[in-house]
Amino acid sequence: MDDQLSKLEEQVAHLIRVVDDLSDIVARQEGEISTLKRRVGMLMEREAGRELAEGGTVPMADEKPPHW
Repeated sequence: MDDQLSKLEEQVAHLIRVVDDLSDIVARQEGEISTLKRRVGMLMEREAGRELAEGGTVPMADEKPPHW
């Protein structure tokens, strides 16, 4: 009985560590995704400005590219 309890406590401790590790990974990825979204937005704005400066129209984010 005592051996089973020790094994269960060991498994719970392991699971807690894994959950904490995964939580750290998710938090880091959330920050990376936020940064990437911001950068993509800036690139889209920059490209829209270039397109407009060249006499084109402002590209819409939900439009399919002309080659589709």
